[in-house]
Amino acid sequence: MSKIIGIDLGTTNSCVAVLDNKGQPTTLSGLDNERTTPSWVSWSTSGEVAVGTRAKRQAVTNASATVYGVKRLIGRKVNADDVSWFAKLAPFRIVAAPNGDAWVRVHGQPISPQEVASHILRRVRLVAEEALGEPVTRAVVTVPAYFDDAQRQATRDAGQIAGLDVIRILNEPTAAALAYGAHRVGQGRRLIAVFDLGGGTFDVSIMSVDNGIFEVLATGGDSALGGEDWDRRLLELIVDEVFDQYRVDLTGIPMAMSRLREACENAKKALSVDTETLIQLPFLANDQHGAPINFERPMTREQMNGMTKDLLDRLEAPCLRALKDAGLQPSELEEVLLVGGMTRSLAVQAIVERIFGRKPSKGANPDEVVALGAAHYAGILSGDASDAALLDVTPHDIGIKVGDSGFAVVMPRNSMLPVRAKRLFATTSENQKFVSIELYQGDSTDVSKNRKLGQVVLDDLPAGPPGSARVELVMTVDVESILSVTARELRTGREASVTIRPSGGLSQREIVEIITRRRHESSHAGLLPTDGGTVRTTTKGHAIARPDDDDDDEIK
Repeated sequence: MSKIIGIDLGTTNSCVAVLDNKGQPTTLSGLDNERTTPSWVSWSTSGEVAVGTRAKRQAVTNASATVYGVKRLIGRKVNADDVSWFAKLAPFRIVAAPNGDAWVRVHGQPISPQEVASHILRRVRLVAEEALGEPVTRAVVTVPAYFDDAQRQATRDAGQIAGLDVIRILNEPTAAALAYGAHRVGQGRRLIAVFDLGGGTFDVSIMSVDNGIFEVLATGGDSALGGEDWDRRLLELIVDEVFDQYRVDLTGIPMAMSRLREACENAKKALSVDTETLIQLPFLANDQHGAPINFERPMTREQMNGMTKDLLDRLEAPCLRALKDAGLQPSELEEVLLVGGMTRSLAVQAIVERIFGRKPSKGANPDEVVALGAAHYAGILSGDASDAALLDVTPHDIGIKVGDSGFAVVMPRNSMLPVRAKRLFATTSENQKFVSIELYQGDSTDVSKNRKLGQVVLDDLPAGPPGSARVELVMTVDVESILSVTARELRTGREASVTIRPSGGLSQREIVEIITRRRHESSHAGLLPTDGGTVRTTTKGHAIARPDDDDDDEIK
């Protein structure tokens, strides 16, 4: 069978790796020799789809049809706070799907984040096929440890649209620990932390490594915090300065915003090395009299750290909570591993050292280490490697709605997978005939802020006063994050059950329709990828009709 590849589907860049003939994970590059692929997708008016570097080059001239940062939208609702601010500054439009999911609108047509991500996955799949000289159909794809079930399934759906069988979704910190070779260092049980700050998400995982077994003790994070937030803070500053000086609102000029966004990202990177940099943007826009605005501004590292202090401060709470959940003190950790491009920031490294009381390890390329770990795990699944085993945990609380807005936790976050949990409930009214139990996932005591997974209804309860009918609720989550729930009335033994499979917002019918449409468009155009990064297609038909009757066993 063909090799199983490991893919890091990143907010900013994506990377693909595989085990070589010596059993060592290695990143792959295509004919252009790029080891990472920018996670950008662009659509021309003629229907050409560009991915990666080619798409990023179009960001200035084709800003409204060039999509980036889709990982921040996948599996998310359009009314989420961080999606709202992303939509405010993005040069492309973010719109609501019929079910409230965040989609993008390109040339007048709505497109799901899953389909956008599938273009990136298809691109890295082609990179792998070019490098290996054989077809590739199976992959391990990584996600932030703090992704919920909907975000994980949406990532699976993107892989399916890209023609990949995603055989496992792997947490990024766990993949990084594998790539660092944490299981090959020293003897006995080691306690480590993986600090993962990428372009759009932040994760921290506390792990025990013993005799090749990685046991995740606790995870924490912030799925709305990443390197793009540092870029945004600088971008907002310059937008305000230009408005104050010229009374020109750059947010309404997509070409200017694209140039400014790239300049802010470059300035942030420069300040990770130098103490000062110069932001120069000639002919950024025209003022009210038509004269060109030639923007120039020095920026120091101290200024950058000052304006992003609140972002740096947000890194501490998830780390402390993960340590508390693991029942550990920072001094008990043997090593702290850094993952994600934003960890190159000296200010971030200083925060990590202050939180954990030790200098972090920087022995791997933060842009490639997650893909390397995914390739290692792919080798374990295929039988080509056998030096490690992974024991993971649930990233969020799972429970039920109680009262009007309460949330009762049945399965606490950081429960080892597979896991089973039980809770006993009683009826609240006289002669109550049924109970409807709504299931949610999240970490808020306000159920409206958590994600609804589904519900189970148990009827024909025996008549009696309040509290006379007692219902036992049993939840089971397997290693594939499939949740099974059974509700049983103890006196009669009557029960109802439901299996809730994660849904990423697209039904299987919609996924098949997208795949069929794209095959038809490619066949009709009569063109194949010219450089692994561009195909001919069209944006027509991107709006998919939704079935009125959702399947009971899907999360909605």
